[in-house]
Amino acid sequence: MLALFAALALVLVFVIAAVVIGRESNRLAGEAPRPVFDIDEAVEWVAAQLPFEVSAVLSHDDVRHVLRWNLDHLAGLGLSEAPPSRQGREGVSAPDELIVVGGGEAVEAVLARARESGCDVDAEQVAAVLEAQLAYLEAIGAVGPLTSGDQPRA
Repeated sequence: MLALFAALALVLVFVIAAVVIGRESNRLAGEAPRPVFDIDEAVEWVAAQLPFEVSAVLSHDDVRHVLRWNLDHLAGLGLSEAPPSRQGREGVSAPDELIVVGGGEAVEAVLARARESGCDVDAEQVAAVLEAQLAYLEAIGAVGPLTSGDQPRA
């Protein structure tokens, strides 16, 4: 009799687990995957996209530093969930309002961090890395280009 109750309990637990797992699988299948910024993947991808003149000068470590400094800059704008220097995998998420990033402000912010750390990069190299980083973010679905109806924040 005890064996029968144990078998019924085991079957009941299995059925409950199967229903819960099936329901969650269906729910997750209907959602788009959340983009995750993997710094190691980003360094490889960005380094491969750089023009020869830039890639001949910058090491992968230099690219990693520039990417992290730009992510710190984005975190200061409120565009990332946590400061990149404190995470291994950075989650970049967009706020409710449209914010346009990039350009001279981002290059200057990264150059300032490079000067502080003694890293020898110039504005052209930083701009090339940031352009490739933006392409990487678009490729993983973390950001998108402006459309005709978008109004950037002033």
